Amino acid sequence: MKRFYKEVGITSGDDEWQVTLDGRGIKTVQGAPQLVPNEALAKQLAAEWEAQGEKLDPATFPLRDMVDYALDVISADPASLAEKLLTYGDTDTLLYRADPDEPLHARQMEVWEPIVAGFEADMGVKLIRISGIIHRPQSDEYMAAMRAHLATLSPLTLAGMEVMTSLAASLITSTSASKAADRESALALWRAACLEEEWQAELWGRDEEEEARRAKREAAFLKAYEATRLTLIA
Repeated sequence: MKRFYKEVGITSGDDEWQVTLDGRGIKTVQGAPQLVPNEALAKQLAAEWEAQGEKLDPATFPLRDMVDYALDVISADPASLAEKLLTYGDTDTLLYRADPDEPLHARQMEVWEPIVAGFEADMGVKLIRISGIIHRPQSDEYMAAMRAHLATLSPLTLAGMEVMTSLAASLITSTSASKAADRESALALWRAACLEEEWQAELWGRDEEEEARRAKREAAFLKAYEATRLTLIA
């Protein structure tokens, strides 16, 4: 689509912000006003529009798409998305370890255990670590605590959480990243979630296509982290 606007702006009112194109407020895919809770998030949305050239590139609007999804879909039933995220509670990557006599187990303990222990302390929960691939459910207490935590999050925050959780296959990673103070901390969490991929690459060599896919996933995770942090600004 050809660029159809000249000026990108921001308007505010009633503690809500909206991007404008030539003075007209942006709307979501479903036609609702695209209102966000703070100026910082609105500025990042505006930056996506300002960065466009003569033609609009849909692939360069990840934040707009996330916000539209949150406002059009998640806001109608945030509990459904919370339940979807909870399915990762029993299958979390960071909780499934190699057998203790395998070299990978030592690496997992070194990298994953501090993250899991910190998560437990922060959330006031206790998690079961599993060696091997046989599924073991986490406690009802843990699931209840996470359900209560997710219920406190806005649709906008849940949208970012969904991206991070699915990319990392880890609710521990996404929850920890949502509280990370900076991009480097979030990157460390992402790379920890990719530990097994890195282990295989070290053992068998690196595949150029696979490395490119992982780099793309890393960029998407960090973009979701940055968006999520913006949704949490008071």
